[in-house]
Amino acid sequence: MSVAELSRDTAAPSTYALYRAVWRWHFYAGLLVLPFLISLAVTGSLYLFKDEINALVYAKELTVTPSDAPYLSPTEIVKRAQIVVPGTAFRYAPPEAADRSAEVGIASESEGRLSVFVNPQTGQVLGRFADSGSSRTPLMQFVKKIHSLEWFGWLPNRIIEIVAGWTLVLVITGFYLWWPRGQTGGVMSIRQKPRQRIFWRDLHAVTGAVAGALIFFLAITGLPWSGFWGAKLNSFADQYGLGYPTQFFSEVPKSDAHSAHMGHAMTQTSWSLENAPMPQSSAGMGEPIGLDKAVSIFDRLGISKGYVIDLPQDGEGVYSASVFPDQVANERVIHLDQYSGKPLFDGGFSELGPIGKAVEFGVSVHQGQEFGLINQLVMLVACLAIIAMAASALVMWWKRRPEGSLGAPRYPQDLRIPRTILVIACAVGIVFPLVGLTLLLALAADFLAPKLFA
Repeated sequence: MSVAELSRDTAAPSTYALYRAVWRWHFYAGLLVLPFLISLAVTGSLYLFKDEINALVYAKELTVTPSDAPYLSPTEIVKRAQIVVPGTAFRYAPPEAADRSAEVGIASESEGRLSVFVNPQTGQVLGRFADSGSSRTPLMQFVKKIHSLEWFGWLPNRIIEIVAGWTLVLVITGFYLWWPRGQTGGVMSIRQKPRQRIFWRDLHAVTGAVAGALIFFLAITGLPWSGFWGAKLNSFADQYGLGYPTQFFSEVPKSDAHSAHMGHAMTQTSWSLENAPMPQSSAGMGEPIGLDKAVSIFDRLGISKGYVIDLPQDGEGVYSASVFPDQVANERVIHLDQYSGKPLFDGGFSELGPIGKAVEFGVSVHQGQEFGLINQLVMLVACLAIIAMAASALVMWWKRRPEGSLGAPRYPQDLRIPRTILVIACAVGIVFPLVGLTLLLALAADFLAPKLFA
């Protein structure tokens, strides 16, 4: 006898009613998020290997043949790029290794913002493509925007927050449904053959039992980047110094722009700095130090290789170097006054408060970076598990649904159970308001029209 077929003869009425209520909500959660979870899993699997894919697809632009020749100066590299693509330079990325090109971001009047790649030893322009921000290449930018639904606009992007919250509901209710209740099969083993419905039920349950904690981790670590809940958490961390301590910004001149604001945005920024004020240079303090001097200062300060420099675009702008390597402990952001070369801000992971550290570490593991290849493979397993569970859920539903009906689990007759779930929904709503709203809407529909879903 399967868990899904738990009978009234083997369980107390209240236990049976609770099981039915939880199963019903697991079913509804799956209906809501299944298409999005498949998209998240596929695009997430690709983004885990972004560096490897970029190196393969964009080898012409990103790689060079190392030689003993000295590097050209950063200023000269920028000039070589501007000869091919006339415009204003807004970014410079020194080569991070002997076989890598230098990147120059140029705003062209005719072509928009471009990334231009230059051999740092010969000055040869290797290629160019549309500026892709922190994703670095158009392909990975496309994958990232599909992953977050940003490609489809503001409203679908907010749906991701709801999907992540409902995924937490799916995992919690899924563990409850999977929990052994006297059965010998379908717990950690798969029974029967693929043509049988019980096979798909066991595949779904066992996969969830093995990968459920990973899926929960992916959902909870993705939420800080969400538009509503993530922004509120970010504001809370800023307000109480649980990200970067407030003294980092208290003794330097600041502009009204923030690190992630359009028009003043850095190429890449951490979650903890999204709403942090940008320092500004002291205009009228003499001649600017120039890019060559700025690069030498950044190197002297010991920032890790692979950093990107956002160039000042006006008299109050700063040189901003940022690096977010695989190990989150090495992330760092430095802002230099463009006239004096004085560091106005120099912060990394070690300076963060507890919320900032937790979020940055979680995001690093989420993206498969923190622990190298093993991290990538573990997260890939979670993504493949999501796809397998989604496919098995669809097959299982198709095989069990009565003709002309949605096939939802029967509505529980014990109204005390829905009230219990209502309390849970309210608790979820306090922590995740958008998820709580959709939970309450679904509960209302379930109370008002149970026969429509039965």
